[in-house]
Amino acid sequence: MANTYTQIHIHFVFAVKYRKAIIHTNWRNELYRYISGIIKNCNHKLLAINGTADHIHILIGIRPVQSISELMKTIKQNSSKWINQNKFTNTHFEWQEGYGAFSYSKSQLKAVIRYIENQESHHKKQSFREEFVDFLEKSEVDYDEKFIFKELI
Repeated sequence: MANTYTQIHIHFVFAVKYRKAIIHTNWRNELYRYISGIIKNCNHKLLAINGTADHIHILIGIRPVQSISELMKTIKQNSSKWINQNKFTNTHFEWQEGYGAFSYSKSQLKAVIRYIENQESHHKKQSFREEFVDFLEKSEVDYDEKFIFKELI
């Protein structure tokens, strides 16, 4: 779009279905590269990607030509299909329904990138559930505890 200028930075957080810890280190970086390609193909700018065995954080400079929900749908659908086609897991891989999307100003980006880069050490002190609730509360997002995560029954 000519004469359209934006600066929109979104930090996405999403988990493996039932928060199963099945994103193994032997293929995790390959997954990040694949997701990076999806983001690039959608004409957005990846600023950081990292996570643990049960969830991922992505910081994106997003263009307003695609909705946040459409981008997340594309990332989750294509990456889960890719994981299943490559048989990286013993069972059918799925992402948890929903996600967190938190906006940041340019002045906050270095701190957010550092936070994303340090996921492994961060989660030695705090669970993913605690982290996610902390994001919601710091961002003043209304939420219902029973809808944050789908539990394995």
